[in-house]
Formats: sequence, C-alpha cells, structure tokens
Amino acid sequence: MLQRGGQILAGGGVLAPLWPVIADTGEINKAYPDRLLSIEEYTKGRINTGDIITADNVKHVKDLLEPAKYKHVKEMGRRLKILPTTTDYMRLGPWEYLEATLRNQGKARFDERQNVVTQNGKPWIGGDPFPNADTALKLFAGLTLSWGRHDSSVYAVKEKDIAHNGETDYEYNAVWVELAPVARTTVEPKPYMPEHRDKLRFNSVIFTSPDSHKGTSFLNIWPYDQHQFPELYGYLPEFRRIRQFPTNQRFEPLVPGSALYLSDAWAAGDPLHTWGNYRIIGRQPMLAGVSGGWNGRHPNWEHGLHGGPEGQSFFDSVVELVPEAIITEAEPVAYKRAPVSKKRVWFDARNHMPIAMVTYDRKGEPFRSFDGCYSLYDDGENRFMDGKHPYWSWTYVHAYDFQTGRITRLEQVREISGEHKTLVNDPSIYKRYLTRNAISSMGRV
Repeated sequence: MLQRGGQILAGGGVLAPLWPVIADTGEINKAYPDRLLSIEEYTKGRINTGDIITADNVKHVKDLLEPAKYKHVKEMGRRLKILPTTTDYMRLGPWEYLEATLRNQGKARFDERQNVVTQNGKPWIGGDPFPNADTALKLFAGLTLSWGRHDSSVYAVKEKDIAHNGETDYEYNAVWVELAPVARTTVEPKPYMPEHRDKLRFNSVIFTSPDSHKGTSFLNIWPYDQHQFPELYGYLPEFRRIRQFPTNQRFEPLVPGSALYLSDAWAAGDPLHTWGNYRIIGRQPMLAGVSGGWNGRHPNWEHGLHGGPEGQSFFDSVVELVPEAIITEAEPVAYKRAPVSKKRVWFDARNHMPIAMVTYDRKGEPFRSFDGCYSLYDDGENRFMDGKHPYWSWTYVHAYDFQTGRITRLEQVREISGEHKTLVNDPSIYKRYLTRNAISSMGRV
C-alpha cells in the first residue's frame, strides 16, 4: 500500500505532498514518480496506453482493479481501454468548483455536531472543504456536500437492467436532478439561496418511460444538519397524489429490476452521520474511468456495448492509471435493518471523487458495487458547454449485484423521452423539477 509521508509502494515513492503541488502548479506530476503516472512504467511494458484489458492480460493489472471490475473482465467478458493519466487538475471537475476549492482552502471546519461550516460557523461557501483531507470523515463530508459538483444539474438518464443470463428485462428513461442551495459557486444567488440556507440539497428523480412507470417521481429535500433524514415525497400516477414516504428505508431500489439503491447514489446517498466508523484503510494506484468517457460522436451521447452472454452487459469502457486512490470504509450506524454491514469506497486522491464502491452483506460477503466514468464533455471535435467552460460530469455507471449477477447500466445522454434534456446551472431547474408541485405536474403530463 502507498502511504503518504514518503513510504514506498512497490518501488515507487511519493515525491511531494499532493495538495500543495496542485495549489501551486495545477499539475500533479511533481507529486508522483513516473511509475505512478504511466501504465507502461507500472507494468514494465506489459500493458501500454491504447491497449485493451481483457481476460487474457488482466493478470498484469489485477492489483489495480476493485473486485467487481476484475470479476467483470476475468469472468464476464468486459473490456477496458487504457487512456493516458490525466495530470491537469482543472480537467478533473467543473471549473468553478475547482476554482472555489483553491480559493477557499483552509476556511472549513466541523461544528459541534460535526457538520461542515466556515471558520465563523456559517454553512459552507463552495468547493471541496477539505482538499487535503487526512480522514475518511472529511472525504465523505466533502462528497456528501456536493455530489455532482454543480450548483444544479439535470441528468437525462437511460437505464437498462440486465439479468444474469444477459437479457435486458427492464428499461427506463428518467431525469435525475440535483440542486445545491448552499456552497454555490456559479449561479446567483451565491454562496447561498437565502430562503434555503438550512438545507443541503434538493434532489428528484422522474421517470418518463416505460408507460407503466411514466410520471413516477420522487423528491428528496435534505436538511443541512447531517444527522437528520431527508424529507421524501413521491408521486405515483396510479394514486394521482403526492405521498410522503419514510426516508430511513434507503436500501431498496426505486423501481423494479434495478441493482442500485437510493443509498448507493454517488457512494454517499445517505446523510453523513447516519453512517459511522469512517476510516482510511489504505492507499494505492488504481485503474478507473476519470476522463475520456464521453461519446460526443453519438448524437445522443450513447455508448457502445459488449460483454456478457448477449453482448449487452457493459458499456465500452475506458480507464487510466490513477496514481493514488484512498481506500475508505464506513458502516451504516443508523439503519438497524440494513442488509449492508459496511461499504468500501475508493476515492481519487486528486479530486476526492469516488471511483468505485463495494458494499458487503451482514455476513461480510461482497454484495453490490458500482463503478463509473467521469469526463470533460470535450473530445476535441465535439463539445458541450457549461457556461464559459466545457461541461464536466459522470458519463456512465455499472451497478452490479454479486449475489444475483444482475447489472444495471446507466448513461447520461443528451435527451430522453418527454423532451427532457441534460441541463447544468440553468435557473429554471428548481421550479421545473424540485418542488412538490413540479413532480405532481410532471406525473400528470
């Protein structure tokens, strides 16, 4: 395991503390030796940039893959294309969020309830509050504060749920919507929406197809206090009214067939302090999808498929050598009936985004996982803009159930049925998607 402080990882040492290097130069090269920046160096030429990892050569990078991705490649026909390591910090997140991280470093602390506040006790003002995080609690606190790292986002999502035999047995179109009323970096008012300073997040999911689920909608309203559960409202078309649901039942899929729980969202789908025993258990290089995963050549940004019994189980996937992943664990302390005993999350040390997660059942066996890919939406020929800069976001996700073999594939696309499009930092998002009236009216369309 790589250990901060200069201890050696298999012949490659850490050259300098990471965050001061990023803050000074915007580049990570001076923090790591070549062996942790080059897959060729790391594998001594056995694997090169541009190669495809398959069952035939995955043995050379087994130590760089989390259990689910390794199983997918070794046993299920998944393929991983190797891209060069990203060394420019400003390509690892939304421009304004990263600028705020640099600008606001050193201004965050935990208050007496272990919520993130500024040094004078106000709600957080934007960016990663702990860019030099030395504890797992700080890593999860920053992630829980801002999942997608935009002030507001509408993700147009296509979901397909694949049975263990490779057949697609469920298929959904939905919009997943997030809005940050605090810690805002881009859209006025900032850093806070004055009337919602006591809230952390508005989040909704609205299904637009198939007809059996069209109009099914859920709205989560998160208090800023991370000991409290969100308010959860749902609109079910068959009842034609808004209902409030218990929000501590977070280990159930929102729709039939899905291998993803509400708790799994962004590896931090629950309030921070409903989990506990946060700990860092190691550091190591990893292969993960952190850039180059946007398919701007397709008019709707959709990805090619491969693998599994029917050739439909996995998106065409890209990975790169992440020089340092921080391996963390946490336990669901506020959920007595949780089917999960703990989760293990791998964070990219450069931007503190989750690059993989595995949960474990009550017997300690692997239960569910997700891995995804992030990207600037700019491939040199095509570009999708977020104001003055190319949009940065997730592009696709694989959620996997170790015990049933089910796979849920999610991809962010340009547009889905109902004329819903991917939007970022648009002033209309709150009224259109994030109130009880909004989800009710969507359900009646």
